[in-house]
Amino acid sequence: MPLPTEPIGSIPRPTDLLAAMSAYATGGISREQLHASEDAALRDTIVLFERTGSPIITDGEQTKPSFATYPLSGVSNLAAAGVVIPFADGHTRRLPTLAAGPFHYGIHAVTFLRAAQKYARRPLKQAVISASALSLLYPQGGLPGYPQQVFLEDVVKEAARDIRECLDAGAACVQIDFTEGRLALKLDTSGGLLKTFIELNNRVLDRFTAEEQKRIGVHTCPGGDNDSTHSADVDYTGLLPSLFRLNVGRFYIQLASEPDRPRVLKAVREHLKPGQVLFIGVTDPINPRLEAPEEIRDRVLEAARIIPVESLGTTDDCGFSPFADDTSTTRDTAFAKVKSRVEGTLMASSILKV
Repeated sequence: MPLPTEPIGSIPRPTDLLAAMSAYATGGISREQLHASEDAALRDTIVLFERTGSPIITDGEQTKPSFATYPLSGVSNLAAAGVVIPFADGHTRRLPTLAAGPFHYGIHAVTFLRAAQKYARRPLKQAVISASALSLLYPQGGLPGYPQQVFLEDVVKEAARDIRECLDAGAACVQIDFTEGRLALKLDTSGGLLKTFIELNNRVLDRFTAEEQKRIGVHTCPGGDNDSTHSADVDYTGLLPSLFRLNVGRFYIQLASEPDRPRVLKAVREHLKPGQVLFIGVTDPINPRLEAPEEIRDRVLEAARIIPVESLGTTDDCGFSPFADDTSTTRDTAFAKVKSRVEGTLMASSILKV
C-alpha cells in the first residue's frame, strides 16, 4: 500500500461564494441564497478534490468562517475585544472574547462532515479546532459567576463532543488544528503556556480509547494567513517534545517551508512512538510556486532516511485558506499543489517499495 497522503483542510473559496458571503453580511441576499452558493461551492470542491487522486479529501472548509472560529457561529455571549494575533507582515487577526457564561458551541464540525458526505465518493477527514485555542476566549479579568475552571470544563466537554460526533458519523480521521503551539512559545518563552495547552488538549483526548486515538491527529504549523506566519521564527525543536505528549495516533507537521528539514526530522524521531504516523508537509500553501511531483518525491525520500517508512505519510504544510477572506492563494494553485503531492508521494512509494 502506498504511503498515506492527506490534505490539511481548507481550499480557497470560489469568487461566487465570497461575493455571496459579502452580500449576505450586508443584507443583500437571503440566508437561502447564501446556502445555495455554499452548496454549489461544496459540490465543486469535492469534485475537484477527487480529480486530484487524493485518497482522502476534505470539504475544503467552504462554509466555515475560519478554521478557528466556526464553533462561535450564532453564539451571542461574545464581545469583540479578544486576543490579537500578529503576523510577520504586520497584519493581525483578533479573536472575540467571552462576555458571559456559559460557553457552548453554536455549531459542531459534524454538520460540515454530513453535508460533504452527501457528495463525496472518497473517505472524508474532518478538521476541528483545539480546546487550547478556544481557551483564549476567556477574558483576563474573569467573569462574575463563571470561573475559569468551569469555563475550561465546558470547553473540554464541547471539544470532545466535536471529535466524537465526527468519528461516530464515519470520518476517516479527525484532525485537531493546533497552530497555537509555536505561538505559545512566542507568547511565553518559559514554556508554561504551552504546557497548559498540552494538558488541556489531553483532557479532551483522554475521553477516547486507545483505538479511537489512532483515528485522531493533531496539526501544527506557524500559522498561514495571507502569505504570512505568526511564529515561524520560533525554533521548532522547542515545541516537539511537548507536541508528542499529545495522546493521538497521527501528527501533521509543517515541514516544506522549514529551512533545515533534516534537523527537524531528527528531533521528531526522538519522540515519535511505535504505531504513530507522521504526516510531513511537502507543499507550502503560502508560496505560490508549484512544487513538481519530483520535488515532492525527493522530500519524501529525504524524510524516509530518518523516519521509519511504516510511520511516514505526507500532507500540506497548512490549509490553503484558513480564513474565508484569505485569497492570497488561488483555488487552481491549491488543487495543483494537492495533485503534485499525491503524484510525488506515489513516486516515492514506488521507490521505497511500499
